Amino acid sequence: MPIRMKVTEGTVPDSSQALELIDGIDAEHLLADKGYDSDAVVLGVLERGMNPVIPPRRNRRKQREYDTYLYGLRHLVENGFCKFKEWRGIATRYCKKASSYLANCQIRAIIIWAKVI
Repeated sequence: MPIRMKVTEGTVPDSSQALELIDGIDAEHLLADKGYDSDAVVLGVLERGMNPVIPPRRNRRKQREYDTYLYGLRHLVENGFCKFKEWRGIATRYCKKASSYLANCQIRAIIIWAKVI
């Protein structure tokens, strides 16, 4: 379930926010999809003492190794997103202001963490 959230403009790639969101998090591995396979993200993850479990993009000249078993567990992340988007207001983004949308996302995260519903 989400630990940190950030709302950005629709044209901002998720990978540009990855290093900021993982700052200060103590973890052994970072599981991410191919969209996060950039030299900046991989080096940033390594600098933070984590092992990047990110499959390389097909067009990479030098393919990196990654733990395929751990990457297989990434479906749990996707399940978390599905649980998160069960609220129609979040999935369709009814809130027009970023602050209201973030507040709704935070409330949903609290409910999921507390397992109220």
